[in-house]
Amino acid sequence: MESKDLNRLKIVLVEQKRTAKWLSEQIGKDPATVSKWCTNSSQPSLETLSKISEILNVKLRELIIQD
Repeated sequence: MESKDLNRLKIVLVEQKRTAKWLSEQIGKDPATVSKWCTNSSQPSLETLSKISEILNVKLRELIIQD
């Protein structure tokens, strides 16, 4: 069974030349937690995704849907 990526966080961070460590510092989360989000092994809450979208200055939709 093929796993499907549920968020595009890693892709958006790469596009903005940012790291998961940088993001973890911005939102006050453990770097290991953000790393799990980037690898899609766990998912942030919608509230956290909303905060991330504000920090990265992207629409929330861009973090979850690939156009």
